[in-house]
Amino acid sequence: MQAARLHEYTEEMSEALTVEEIDRPELERSDHVLVEVAGAGWCQTDNHVIEGMWTEYVPQELPMTLGHENAGVVAEVGEEVTLVEEGDPVICHPVQTCGICRPCRLGEDMYCENSAFNGLTTDGGFAEYLQTNERAVIPLPDSVDPTEIAPHADAGITAYHAAKKAVRELNPGDTAVVVGIGGLGHIGLQCLEAMSAADVVAVDIKDEALELAERLGATHTVNSSEEDLAQVVDDLTDGGGVQQILDFVGSDETAGYGTEIAAAGADQHVIGYGGHIHEPCQALVDGELSLKGTLVGRYAELQELVALVDRDLVELHTSRYDLGEINDVAEALEHGEIEGRAVILPP
Repeated sequence: MQAARLHEYTEEMSEALTVEEIDRPELERSDHVLVEVAGAGWCQTDNHVIEGMWTEYVPQELPMTLGHENAGVVAEVGEEVTLVEEGDPVICHPVQTCGICRPCRLGEDMYCENSAFNGLTTDGGFAEYLQTNERAVIPLPDSVDPTEIAPHADAGITAYHAAKKAVRELNPGDTAVVVGIGGLGHIGLQCLEAMSAADVVAVDIKDEALELAERLGATHTVNSSEEDLAQVVDDLTDGGGVQQILDFVGSDETAGYGTEIAAAGADQHVIGYGGHIHEPCQALVDGELSLKGTLVGRYAELQELVALVDRDLVELHTSRYDLGEINDVAEALEHGEIEGRAVILPP
């Protein structure tokens, strides 16, 4: 089969991956599932993997097939698999968990002590087939297109996971700020709209992103390259500040928004990454501001997101590319030239 492989870390996205012929995966265990890939979302994390940014956090052995946002049709199942059968459309949670370690017993999939992460620690879905396990696949309703939903396997579930945490702390009439209405942010905004009665302020530096945010239900929009966000928030909240901040950018600048716009006791959810947090400890203490990281989400949360998609409460803006165009996609994303999510199609 054909697959897009990373052979060495580089910052040159135009020639990052090599499309080559490799063996189709063989089921290695009785709980394994082989999925014929219908679509695989390209993520900013893929760029970071290519750059070697993840080597300090997870073990990686090159060459490796990237791609952790995958959906498709079951091609083969191990003898103990009962959840799905050949021909079933599925979306694949990116983490293959063991189910028996203490974090798994507590329902904390992302903390599994024996996990494999598609496209990060083991071969992913920028290929014709993906090997995963039964605990990672979620059957899709007939109304959902596996190609179209693929980016929800990471982008969607990550945005939903952050929004779900924020919604727990939002009362009707509160204000939440969504920073970055891009591939993840436009999903997070819709999740907030679907699950809360809060006012949602969308922040971006692109007018077209803000137009999308307004169409998706944002109460207010702010172009932070032209307006003073702190002043706008102060006016909107009568000086009270916002209760929840969802930062889908994660730059040095956006990481500092919390101490400028947060209400007392607020949470700032850090979803995007690449920048650094440089805030005085006293500023956090004085306002009891909590910084919360967001890493993908639980299996059950991906099920919940699929339910929102099935009910037309969350839509995904995608563009599709052939596997042979994969380096063009990497380069375009590096330069911020892709709106929504890019989906790679197998040959």
